[in-house]
Amino acid sequence: MKFTPNSRRKFLKTASLGAAGLLLPSFKSSRTLGSAKGGAPLVLSTWDFGLQANAHAWKIISSGGSSLDAIESGINYVENDPNERSVGLGGRPDREGRVSLDACIMDERSGIGSVANLEHIKNPISVARRVMEHTPHTMLVGEGALEFAFSQGFIKEDLLTEQSAREWADWKQTSKYVPKVNIENHDTIGMIALDTKGNLSGGCSTSGMAYKMKGRVGDSPIIGAGLYVDNSIGAATATGHGEEIMRTVGSFLVVELMRQGYTPEQACKEAIRRIEENFRREKRSITDTQIGFIAISKAGHYGAYSLQTGFTYAVKSDKEEILRTAPHALK
Repeated sequence: MKFTPNSRRKFLKTASLGAAGLLLPSFKSSRTLGSAKGGAPLVLSTWDFGLQANAHAWKIISSGGSSLDAIESGINYVENDPNERSVGLGGRPDREGRVSLDACIMDERSGIGSVANLEHIKNPISVARRVMEHTPHTMLVGEGALEFAFSQGFIKEDLLTEQSAREWADWKQTSKYVPKVNIENHDTIGMIALDTKGNLSGGCSTSGMAYKMKGRVGDSPIIGAGLYVDNSIGAATATGHGEEIMRTVGSFLVVELMRQGYTPEQACKEAIRRIEENFRREKRSITDTQIGFIAISKAGHYGAYSLQTGFTYAVKSDKEEILRTAPHALK
């Protein structure tokens, strides 16, 4: 049998449904999952800067534009702000003082594009979209990603601002220069949106962990880990300790749980529970780790959950424009 993208999706969907009774508890929903039309338009973003990012995305959504265009516009806003120290221009550097960026994007047709370890280009989400739309590939990294960005007309810039450079210099005076994961300063911008046509898209962009090892890549550019969209079910994105999110393929897990009938919040909570379980089983300390998920269902419902208190996410719809604090697992 030849697997086309559509037949492969149908096969995977049928297989996952067949295993549902054995693997997952049943959370019955009052709606029919995967309705064709979808709910009212909605935009969700991670962290406080999501409010302004959502406002830019909403200009496109509210005028009938696509969720994909809205995602790119909203994330571009944060990438372009040098005062946001974990995304784009002004992002905190690695241990060598080099700012490297990661991003991915996914549309309603399961189109995907991703870049990782990209230097000198402040809008990696836009480069990721070009990878999706103008190459036969889904991911470009390092020098190859940079060369492709230049071929698409992107301009080379110095992304290390004076403030980030000063902080890096201070860090070198006080920190041991050893391969140890830093858990601070990894506030990824993750955004998911449902447009007026009922289509879902999502994006994720980050400069990664502050003072990471050179070449380190986290979950943000990895489809299924930092972001996942299934236009018949829902969308999810993640922020926080990327290594742990990748271990559970977290965003894909959230969407698959919604497929089984979990609400968005229930799905995010279960994904967090599995990460927490990994820490406890391996007897690793969890106190300095933060992870959060946000999710939207096809019907326009949304939810979030985090490992520890303090994870905020922004919501924009016809009815509300608000910053919420996600419920959390550790008390």
